[in-house]
Amino acid sequence: MKINGQEVAKPVEEFLVLPRGDESIVFYACAVEMDEFTKLCPEPKPPVKTTPKGVVPLLDDPGYKQIVANYGEQRLGYLVVNSLAPSNIEWDTVKLDNPASWASWKDDLKANHFTTVEVQRVLQLVLDANCLNEAKIERARADFLRGKAAASEATTSQNSEQPSTPSGEPAAV
Repeated sequence: MKINGQEVAKPVEEFLVLPRGDESIVFYACAVEMDEFTKLCPEPKPPVKTTPKGVVPLLDDPGYKQIVANYGEQRLGYLVVNSLAPSNIEWDTVKLDNPASWASWKDDLKANHFTTVEVQRVLQLVLDANCLNEAKIERARADFLRGKAAASEATTSQNSEQPSTPSGEPAAV
């Protein structure tokens, strides 16, 4: 696909550099589509109760609430481990082919001496890579307008007046 003759590039990767003594650990994150997650892990359905008025979903059922909470953790885990794929992380307990393991991404980081603050920074990196916020839009708008201004300055018309005329007499004042 092209827009105004320009091919649409892949999503931009975000990065995070965490200092570790004399070295640094760099995490890269990219945007992830959730279609594959939806195929692998369909959204849980609440239990139902048949009443004289018809079938009623039991949204307050404690078992259902726990399943929904687990589903949310699993969804976040999928987002994190797949967004961090460009970092080439060799997870200890997370297995990309095992949905039940995705939620343990945080445990893997903590087991490998990442502090709570560092884990939160990694999560923020993932969220930044997967979100379009006003700051990103404003930066893109400014870049676009800068390009428009540069293009208008590059016109072939004369920008200054000629210092003298090549022939004829000076105009009367």
